[in-house]
Amino acid sequence: MKLRLSVLVFILALWAAPAFGQGCAMCYTTAAAATKDGQRALSRAILVLLVPPLGVMTAGVGWAFRYGKKRDKEEQSAQD
Repeated sequence: MKLRLSVLVFILALWAAPAFGQGCAMCYTTAAAATKDGQRALSRAILVLLVPPLGVMTAGVGWAFRYGKKRDKEEQSAQD
């Protein structure tokens, strides 16, 4: 089991490796050449774009746990 898991992690790491090289040199130089206000605006924009997906994922996981607990309680009361 551990061997399968380690092989799977290794394959996924190799498959995802190109994603780590996506640091576009042109984007980096443009952001580095921006003024301090421009750099701050870029940082805020990244946070603004990051918040909605994190919120949706957090809500989804929360709802899944709530549903699981509710289902478990109903099954427990049905067995009693």
